[in-house]
Amino acid sequence: MKRLFSILAITCLMAIGTVNANATTAFASATTTVTSVTQDDAPAEDLTFHQELKKRFIEGGPGFMGIVLLCLILGLAIAIERIIFLNLSTTNTKKLTQNVEDALNSGGIEAAKEVCRNTKGPVASIFYQGLDRAEEDIDAAEKAVVAYGGVQMGQLEKNVSWISLFIALAPMLGFMGTVIGMISAFDKIEAAGDMNPSLVAGGIKVALLTTVFGLIVAIILQVFYNYIISKIDSIVNDMEDASITLMDLLVKHKK
Repeated sequence: MKRLFSILAITCLMAIGTVNANATTAFASATTTVTSVTQDDAPAEDLTFHQELKKRFIEGGPGFMGIVLLCLILGLAIAIERIIFLNLSTTNTKKLTQNVEDALNSGGIEAAKEVCRNTKGPVASIFYQGLDRAEEDIDAAEKAVVAYGGVQMGQLEKNVSWISLFIALAPMLGFMGTVIGMISAFDKIEAAGDMNPSLVAGGIKVALLTTVFGLIVAIILQVFYNYIISKIDSIVNDMEDASITLMDLLVKHKK
């Protein structure tokens, strides 16, 4: 379904680009019949969104804009990797619990461990560690579940702090570009010895562009960060509920 939407979006963009190109060609052929003064007064062609974005990015300067873009690329790379990992770590906890309970009733601890061994995800790993210590006593199994739950939680939160770093770093770099742009504008005024608006406009424009792009990067990464955090919280809650259920199953099996 996502591929279908992507193909439709690309087709619409191509169709719109073709219509714009045809309109531009017709406009150009019509203006060739008028005088050169009229040609000079003709309005400039509107830039597309990507062309406008590229133009503004270049106007912002390669220094700070490149660093801000690097923050976006690295942040998105880590976010996509975490989303894929978390989706692969999500399991049907109720189904797993039922399978483990059935295996305990039919084949004992070893059968239940085999079920966990053949299931992916942190919940299955926690179940396996608890079942592996179940032959000792319930307290040992509970300690193993708690300890290995902390390990699995650390794996879920791996590299997430880097995304929060890029969220804070991108607007800070933008604000730094703003300050440097304003300093450059005042340096030009001082060198010229005159308050010419054209001298100030360039520096202020660069300053505002770096700030805008820094905020855009922070907003994009913030959306991914909040989704990842909510996904981690959901998995952790499933792990805690499943751990309590496992302890109840082991106590019931010991009786």
